[in-house]
Amino acid sequence: MQKIIILIHCEDQKGIIAAVTDFILRVQGNIIYIDQHVDVEQGVFFMRLECELTNKNSNLEVIKNVFQQTIATDFNMSWEFYMKEQKPRMALFVSKYDHCLYDILGRYSAGELALEIPLIISNHEDLKSVAERFSIPFHYVPFTKEIKEEGEKTQLDLLEQYEIDFIVLARYMQIITPNLVAKYKNNIINIHHSFLPAFPGAKPYHSAFERGVKIIGATSHYVTEGLDEGPIIEQDIARVSHSHSIEDFIMKGRDLERMVLARAVKIHAERKVMVYDNKTVVFT
Repeated sequence: MQKIIILIHCEDQKGIIAAVTDFILRVQGNIIYIDQHVDVEQGVFFMRLECELTNKNSNLEVIKNVFQQTIATDFNMSWEFYMKEQKPRMALFVSKYDHCLYDILGRYSAGELALEIPLIISNHEDLKSVAERFSIPFHYVPFTKEIKEEGEKTQLDLLEQYEIDFIVLARYMQIITPNLVAKYKNNIINIHHSFLPAFPGAKPYHSAFERGVKIIGATSHYVTEGLDEGPIIEQDIARVSHSHSIEDFIMKGRDLERMVLARAVKIHAERKVMVYDNKTVVFT
């Protein structure tokens, strides 16, 4: 039995839900999940739907074509169909920090993430042994100002070779190039502490400690050409006080980065995030 996920957004209008659910019935589908949201300020309708095609001879391409020619055209929809069983292929970009890498690979090995990890790309060789431990191909791609174009070409070639659907920056300490951002629009996920822009630089936890902050956090977002300005997928915080040391701040921050990035990766892989006007709608 084929299971499909449908993501829809369009101008909010009467009859959208009725039309979509009636279409699913006509193609012999059984809806097992449906949720919707309306951005009242912008007048935009969002829907995520999962269904089972009860006819084993159903042709998904035919269903998609009929949907486009009827429902999608009638409501001027933007839409995507996915096979639920088809796991997206994710590339991990890393540098020297290993906490997010270990966490993702641990969850992946435990079967917690509905995805495939065909390769790891790094601008340093420090974490090669981690990739080998999990039996994942590791590619060292030097990336400096002097060889940026060469590095970008190598990255793009590898991503195409391994048929990558999305990228996760697991504390990758390089700015992603505009060409890579354009090719993987809303498909590059980053993680960082939430002290920006108040505490920039190499030692944000030290600066925050000196100011006596009471909350630290982490943010995961899609990468855009604007540095750390992409649509936010997931965030979390932890409270701190005068009794905590700088080391406590850093430890709590890394714990948050691990958890927030893992949640962002999971919901993206499960097709639960929709991006619109530089913000996200996240279905639970």
